[in-house]
Amino acid sequence: MSNKSQQQSNGCGCLLGLITFGLIIATILPSFLSSAGKAKQSEAKQYVGSMNRAQQAYFLDNNTFTNDIPKLGLGIKTETNYYRYSTSAAKETVFNYGIARSDVYKTEYILFIPIKRKQQLKSYIGGVFQVPATQVEANARKNEMTTVAILCETNSPSTSKPPQPTYKNGVLACGEGTRDLSK
Repeated sequence: MSNKSQQQSNGCGCLLGLITFGLIIATILPSFLSSAGKAKQSEAKQYVGSMNRAQQAYFLDNNTFTNDIPKLGLGIKTETNYYRYSTSAAKETVFNYGIARSDVYKTEYILFIPIKRKQQLKSYIGGVFQVPATQVEANARKNEMTTVAILCETNSPSTSKPPQPTYKNGVLACGEGTRDLSK
């Protein structure tokens, strides 16, 4: 076998190896990127769930909810790299929000070419409702009030406030386009 034909077969082997490597990366990358998004979303789930629990504790101490996140004593920032957090309190209800930021981009590589795309993250809403304790516990005192909470996630990525959950006839429900994470 001549030197020239041996060099050509080595070149084909390298090209075939690069193509195989590219296909493997193209197969694995979407799975990796998806799990990275879920890790970012877990921050929002954790924060909004913590805000719900802190609102319940605040209500026990003060017989009211608060619009002031620092008063919840959680030490969370109202804005992180991927989410904005807020709360909206009324007399008998408070809604806690974890809204995906619309100004966050991620870089994806397609065949080693960097492409900048908007980050696609889901948003979250928590609702805490003041209810008669007898609706939750049969042995409760007649005039005693307590709270119930729900945590909802948008069904698809969103950068706007999700619809508010409801509490009607003893049933908590997420708004349209969201699903209950409390179950």
